[in-house]
Amino acid sequence: MKNILRIARKELATFFATPVAFLFFGSFLVATLFIFFWVETFFARNIADVRPLFDWMPVLLIFLCAALTMRSWAEERRAGTLEFLLTSPVRPLSLVLGKFFACLALVAVALLLTLPLPVTVSFLGPLDWGPVIAGYVATFFLGAAYLAIGLFISVRSENQIISLIGTVLACGLFYLPGSETLTSLVGNKGGEILRLLGSGSRFSSISRGVIDLRDLFFYCSVTGVFLCLNVYGLERLRWAGNSSNKNHRAWNLLTMLLIANILAANFWLSRIDSIRFDATREKIYSISPATKNYLARLQEPLLIRGYFSAQTHPLLAPLAPRIRDLLMEYQIAGKGKVRVEIIDPAEHPELEQEAGQKYGIRPVPFETSSKYQASVTNSYFDILIKYGDQFETLGFRDLIEIKSRGERDLDVQLRNPEYDITRAIKKTLYAYQGSGDLFANIQGKVAVTGYISADEKLPEELIPLKKKLSSLVDTLKKSGGDRISLQLIDPDADNGKIARDIASEFGFRPMAVSLLNPQTFWFYITLENNSQTVQVPLPQGLSGEELERNVKNALKRFSRGFLKTIALYTPPATPPIPQMGMMMPQGKQFRLLRETLSDEYTVVDTDLKKGRVPDEADLLMVLAPGNLEDKQVFAVDQFLMQGGTVVMATAPYDVTLQGKLTAKKQNSGLEKWLKSQGISLEEKMILDEQNSPFPVPVERQVGMFRVRETRLINYPYFIDIRQSGMAENQPMLSAINQLTMNWASPITVDSAANSGRTVSRLLFSSPRSWVSDSINIQPDFAQFGASGFQTGSDLEQRLVGVMVEGNFTSLYTDKPSPLLAAADNNKTAEKDAKPADNSPVPTTEKEDKLVVGRVIDHSPESARLVLFSSNTFLTDTSLGIISSVLKTGYEAPVQLMNNVADWSLEDRELLAIRGRSQFARTLLPMSTKNRLFWEYLNYGFALVGLALIWLFDRLLGKRRRNHYQKLLNTGRAQA
Repeated sequence: MKNILRIARKELATFFATPVAFLFFGSFLVATLFIFFWVETFFARNIADVRPLFDWMPVLLIFLCAALTMRSWAEERRAGTLEFLLTSPVRPLSLVLGKFFACLALVAVALLLTLPLPVTVSFLGPLDWGPVIAGYVATFFLGAAYLAIGLFISVRSENQIISLIGTVLACGLFYLPGSETLTSLVGNKGGEILRLLGSGSRFSSISRGVIDLRDLFFYCSVTGVFLCLNVYGLERLRWAGNSSNKNHRAWNLLTMLLIANILAANFWLSRIDSIRFDATREKIYSISPATKNYLARLQEPLLIRGYFSAQTHPLLAPLAPRIRDLLMEYQIAGKGKVRVEIIDPAEHPELEQEAGQKYGIRPVPFETSSKYQASVTNSYFDILIKYGDQFETLGFRDLIEIKSRGERDLDVQLRNPEYDITRAIKKTLYAYQGSGDLFANIQGKVAVTGYISADEKLPEELIPLKKKLSSLVDTLKKSGGDRISLQLIDPDADNGKIARDIASEFGFRPMAVSLLNPQTFWFYITLENNSQTVQVPLPQGLSGEELERNVKNALKRFSRGFLKTIALYTPPATPPIPQMGMMMPQGKQFRLLRETLSDEYTVVDTDLKKGRVPDEADLLMVLAPGNLEDKQVFAVDQFLMQGGTVVMATAPYDVTLQGKLTAKKQNSGLEKWLKSQGISLEEKMILDEQNSPFPVPVERQVGMFRVRETRLINYPYFIDIRQSGMAENQPMLSAINQLTMNWASPITVDSAANSGRTVSRLLFSSPRSWVSDSINIQPDFAQFGASGFQTGSDLEQRLVGVMVEGNFTSLYTDKPSPLLAAADNNKTAEKDAKPADNSPVPTTEKEDKLVVGRVIDHSPESARLVLFSSNTFLTDTSLGIISSVLKTGYEAPVQLMNNVADWSLEDRELLAIRGRSQFARTLLPMSTKNRLFWEYLNYGFALVGLALIWLFDRLLGKRRRNHYQKLLNTGRAQA
């Protein structure tokens, strides 16, 4: 070992003896920084990672390692010292390892000089250090393999230039097999074989954050093979001119056996897929416990079939093996309940026909082009999840995300495949169970309690409904047995004590059918299971079928095995008018939000005009409401009083994005109701120095003409909310690293009114934000310079998202139901419209139905109100604008609402998986001046690093010279 260290020190001293060492390091750093900031346009990518650094590292290392090893043995030949080394009492293995470790130390120094890059990125955004560390590990092992190749080429060459060129070519041959250039020419299977042989493809697997022992061993095996060949090459030089003997043949055989064993070990390890480590912070490349929990609920075999064409788009080809590996982990985690099939539809025409006819899976035409020709390839990139008679399909649009790095350069990555696949499994599982036994996934007993008046006090229409409740429970007992029971209680009994108790506990109060009829009655139904109480809404049509559906919907809330329902209110849109060129509906559209929610839940639209939320709804979303009527507000109020969750996105201002930016005040109709719950919205808009860019239409004067153009500016009304503006350890903000809230207003929470409730402040603007009540939201660059707006003096953090849980009091406490007033008005209008001849006025069945005035005075503790103070941050227009600026799909607001739904509906498992999302972490907003500062700072760090190496080398050189001088003086004295 001492000989190896002496040789290594000698090589390092020789390398730093000339300025060439610093030229090598300097060239490597300049190339790295230039590629990172200019070729890969780091700031334009707007992603807080260092993937551009490691994407180019396999290529940069080829030239660095070739330059470091080209003189190792060729210089010994030229200087005539090789014969001295071969005849010295030092084994060839020590010589080879000494030079190898010296070169490896130089590679480590070069990598150390690049560390300021990830450190810089960590200051600019939420960097995940796991893939960074994995990337450096992969670089170190890849560098070792390239160095071993370079040393072997050098020992076979007598000229440094030939050694340099030979090393570049040899390392290039190891890199090319896994490159997209070659893998795109063959099918999936051939491409996978080439990726196993390519040094670059194995490198990308580690640099994304998955340290696989097979990949590391591959680099170690390449290193070992070429170090063996290096030692063997030195031994052959020692034999030169001698006749062959037994010792020579033993060396030949030993070298061949050693190389064969190293290669055989690679084939043996290729069958083992469990020796890997997920280095990412959120373990996004590993099956999560939440997914395993869903798989554990399977009672029937689950089929997961991947349809991947051999010929596909070059950007999709590398993703297919990663999905296949993930699907195989599903099969392992399923413990025999999951069957995974990976097929090429072109090779299985019967399965291709079934996919098209039964599952709606069809090939997608992809346009590809090269410098020779353009072509269209029809290929499959789909996944089928089938459980029982239920199935879901995932296409390439569901599985990938695209980030534009230039006009023609796209970065295509898997979005969050585990979340997408598990979400589909959950949907098929719940849909299959929904048609089965209601009690299969309900733990404990269910108590049905009917707080219903005696028959003589009930309206005639409700007496059959009371009987239907009893028969319905008897029917449910056939499947649930003694796990369900019914108790009918007359609240007026016991001198009204029961009535007072349920009024205090549930907020129930007597019902009426008319404001003019003083007779009141009770008809409330509750279901209780494991201390959880669910109120059953009174059927709107007062039919037995509706009652049965409502009771079953309430039972499903106790179970985790059924799809939940979200009622969605959006402002009415103007229908398209093709005659006037209006081909699309006008107004705010929420198509992306609706589609995303539909992937996990049943979404029903509601206009709330009937004064009630759909009976099957488990959660109500009210988006951008405007001028709501009293009946609509009553519907929202009573849904909350029943213990439901109400999610709102509303603000006092509305903004029009057609043409010139204009804002106007908007009355949502909910102001009074929100204030009664201790929440108010200030009639001002927030502006923030920490903001997102926005393409604003501006006008400028050019001579006699006014020119309208679009300018991308940092727009203060687009609040850029980062981790510092989000509540810590809040599951609803899981995987939300950045959120843009546009044209938002401050939320004020009355502490006194909410003293008995749990208030969670979710989202804030930055401390450098201010407010304005001006409706002029167009920037004025002439008056306020580059910012376009005047900065206010009241800079502070402001609340834009809040959740309140607990016991709420109804706005309609001690007031009659608005439904009764509306019904009485309709009857009065009918009488006034009666003909003079007293002929009967035809009425519809709908008009003849009994209207029951039911008001719940307060809610149970399970009620939740979530408020976001923006009318527009969820609209398709806003999402599209920000996506075009970021050059990727921007879905953070939609993901936020999905998180809120998951958390509110107790679906925390999917929320945990989404928290491991691969959605891009964007950089902090900054000006061009600040970007240049960070870029030049890295160049400065590179110069400082080189200076430190030079200083360290000078100090060591001085010590070496003093040591040699001391030895010389000692020798002279002895002489």
